[in-house]
Amino acid sequence: MVIHFTRGAGQEIGTGTVLDRIIFSSSPARPSDNPCPRCGDYWRDDGVILSCIDCFLYGGELYLFEYDVSPALFLAKPRGGTCTLAKSDPPEDVAHRANFLLQNGFGVYHVFRNNCEDFAIYCKTGLLVITSLSVGRSGQAASLLAAVSAVVSSPLRYLTTSCTGLAAVGYGMYCVSRLVSDIGVRRDVARVPVERLVAHPSLDDA
Repeated sequence: MVIHFTRGAGQEIGTGTVLDRIIFSSSPARPSDNPCPRCGDYWRDDGVILSCIDCFLYGGELYLFEYDVSPALFLAKPRGGTCTLAKSDPPEDVAHRANFLLQNGFGVYHVFRNNCEDFAIYCKTGLLVITSLSVGRSGQAASLLAAVSAVVSSPLRYLTTSCTGLAAVGYGMYCVSRLVSDIGVRRDVARVPVERLVAHPSLDDA
C-alpha cells in the first residue's frame, strides 16, 4: 500500500481557471462508484490517502527519487524532482510521519507550494521550509523557478554573443538556481516533528 498526498485531478490549485483543467494530480483515477477491491475502503478523492500500488501508478511507471546525492550527481540530472542532497531518515521515522499525516492531513494541496513531492520529502526528511518567500520543497517547482530566473535575469550583453554561449550561460544559471533551491542546502529550512506540524498547521503555510 502507498500513502501519498493529492488533490483530485483537475483541482490542484482550486483557482476556478483553466489551470485547474490542464494540471493533473497523482490521485488514483479509479471512479469512486467502482472502488478498487484492494484499497477501496481507504480511497478518498483528495488529501493524504492510502491506495494500492496499482491504483497509485494507474498504468504509469514507478520512478526512484534519490536522497543524499552528491552535488555533482544532482547537477548531472537537469530535470527537477528526481533527487535531493538532503538525507533520508530511518524507515521507522518515515513511516511514522506518513501514517500520522494519513490520519491528520497535510494541509491544502497547492501545485507549487504544497504538492505530492513536498509531502514525500517531508515524510522522508522531516524538513520544512520556514519562510513565506518560497515555492515549496519540491524539486519540480524549484526547477520551474530556476528556468524562469535563468531566462529573465540573463544580462542583455549576452544577446550579442553566439547562441552556444548564450545557451551555456543560461544553463549554468539554471543549474546554480536549482542547487541553491534544494532543500538539502537551503538555510530557510527546519526539522519539524510531525506532531508539531499538525498542531500548528501554519508552519506548512509558511
